[in-house]
Amino acid sequence: MTALRVLHIDDEPDIRDIVALSLGLDPEMTIRGCASGKDGLAAASEGMSDVILLDVMMPVMDGPTTLARLRQDPRTSDIPVVFMTARAQGHEIEKFRLLGAAGVIAKPFDPMTLAASLRSHVPAPDDVLAAPRKLFLHRVDGDTEALARCLLALSDETARVAASRQIRAIAHGLAGAGGIFGFPEIGDVAAELEDAAIGDANGVTSPAQIVCLLEKLLVLLKALFKA
Repeated sequence: MTALRVLHIDDEPDIRDIVALSLGLDPEMTIRGCASGKDGLAAASEGMSDVILLDVMMPVMDGPTTLARLRQDPRTSDIPVVFMTARAQGHEIEKFRLLGAAGVIAKPFDPMTLAASLRSHVPAPDDVLAAPRKLFLHRVDGDTEALARCLLALSDETARVAASRQIRAIAHGLAGAGGIFGFPEIGDVAAELEDAAIGDANGVTSPAQIVCLLEKLLVLLKALFKA
């Protein structure tokens, strides 16, 4: 069973206490409680939560408003949010899911099964990389444009050194992350390109080698964005 960091947001202290006790029955869960949507947003932005358990009915900033604010912040936009509510009829649950909730837990809840119920709404471990992978692909888009410019600059003797340095930096990042996010071929070619750029700085790599590897890497990167 995987460890899970839970942020619980509820304005009722008694509910926060019983939720903490209930989730505490799962030794792999750690719980942090917040008494308002505002405090919850601040806590979530610290990046220490795997899932947010969010009360629907709260003063000042209710659950749906808090969820909307979470989705607007890149630091919190991908954290799964599970609503807790007494309004657990089918049409209400569908409404909450349309708002972006990962699930809904009805009040009153069974303290003995709350942890298992919450876990059932948390993405499987394979899905944990979905958000970082999305950011990686966004970065790749910018890296592809930068590498294309570097390819052109390699033909200019006055700009070649700076271009080679930028190629090395970009290739280093892609070499480390490519395999992690499911693109091993990109990682391997980027590692070769990084080594070639290092060799270029030391005068042991020919410009033709760098051009060849760079063109190969650009083909792989552009393929990621083909429809």
